[in-house]
Amino acid sequence: MYISNMQHFLDEQGNIPKEMPKEARELASFFALVIDTTTKFNPKRLSATNIRCFEKGCPGTTRVEILHPNEEIHWMCSRCENEGKISQWQGTKWDNGVSK
Repeated sequence: MYISNMQHFLDEQGNIPKEMPKEARELASFFALVIDTTTKFNPKRLSATNIRCFEKGCPGTTRVEILHPNEEIHWMCSRCENEGKISQWQGTKWDNGVSK
């Protein structure tokens, strides 16, 4: 399980740095897409998205939910064992207002 603080992936301006190693940048971009998609519809239970799993060769898609009271985003692949939680996403450029 990936436990991620989104702020650890961002620079002072709230962007994903281009200087970051490729794999870390790709993971941060996946998390940004998950945050953006999740905060558009604020699911209270695991809900399907069209976000492809980032595991190489996995044909699955990502399901997401917002866990309360901490407002962590829980994501899980529909096919493989990839899953994780994203914290500290509130106020990022991908936050569509769930926490506001």
